[in-house]
Amino acid sequence: MIARLRPSTVLGTVTMLAVTAAVMLPLAIIVLTAFKPVTEVNAYPPTLLPQDWTLDNLRRIVDELPFARLVVNSFLFAGGVTAFALVFDSLAAYALARIDFTGRRTLLIAIVATLMIPFQATLVPVYQLVSDLGWVNTFAGLIAPRAADAFGIFFLRQFFLALPRDLDNAARIDGASEFRIFRSVVLPNAIPALLTLAIFTFVNNWNDLLWPLIFTTEREMGTITSGLTLLTGPGGIVPYGVMMAGALVAIAPLVIAFLLVQRRFIESIATTGLK
Repeated sequence: MIARLRPSTVLGTVTMLAVTAAVMLPLAIIVLTAFKPVTEVNAYPPTLLPQDWTLDNLRRIVDELPFARLVVNSFLFAGGVTAFALVFDSLAAYALARIDFTGRRTLLIAIVATLMIPFQATLVPVYQLVSDLGWVNTFAGLIAPRAADAFGIFFLRQFFLALPRDLDNAARIDGASEFRIFRSVVLPNAIPALLTLAIFTFVNNWNDLLWPLIFTTEREMGTITSGLTLLTGPGGIVPYGVMMAGALVAIAPLVIAFLLVQRRFIESIATTGLK
C-alpha cells in the first residue's frame, strides 16, 4: 500500500529543492563557464552549457601565473592565521570566561567594540606599522596583524562559559595550575568550538583579496585570490572564463576540507547551541 503524502510535506520538499537550486546555481555557472571558450563566454544571448568544452582557461592560469606558488602562499597565509588565532583567541577567551579579575567586563566590552570598527579604518595605520617593521612582502606581515580576532575571542568565551565550573574546581583541588586546567580540561571539551572557529577563520582568509593585495607587492608573494587580478587585460578587460576557472580552483581546497570535517562541523554547530 502506497502511503499518501501530505500537502505540507510536498510543499516543504519542493521549497527545499527550489532553495537548493537557487544556492547551487552560481556554483554551477562558475564550473560551466570555466570550461567555455572565449567566444561562448562573450556570446549573446548567453548559454548555460558549453557547446565546445575546453581547458584553455585552466591552461592560461598555469601559464601566466606562478600558480603552484600562489596556492602554497594561500595555504601558508590562511593556515598560519588560523593556527595563531586558535592559540591567542582561546587563551584570551579562557581568561575572560574562567578567571575573575578586575576590569574583566570592561576589557570584554572593549574587545567586542572593535568589531564595529570598519576594517578599512585601520588599514592605513596597520600597513604603516608593518612597513616600519620591514614586514611588507613577508608572511610575518600577512599573518601577524591577524593573529588574534575579536570575534574568535567572543565566540570561544561564550562556549567556555557553558562548560561546568566543577571541572575547574576539581582540577584546582588536585593542584593543577590555570594553564594546566586550560590545556588539559577546557581545551579537550572545546574541540567542536575550536573546529568551527578554525573553519571560519581559514575560509575567510583564504578568500580574502584586499589584505594580501595591499600587503604584498611582489608577484611571488601573492595568494591565489590576489594573483587572479593579474590576469585582467588591457583597459580593464576581464577574461571571465579565466576568472571562473581561477575561482573554481580556489574553492576546490575549501570544498575538500569541508567534506573531510563535515561530521565534526555539524556536531560543533549542534554542541555550541547546548547549555
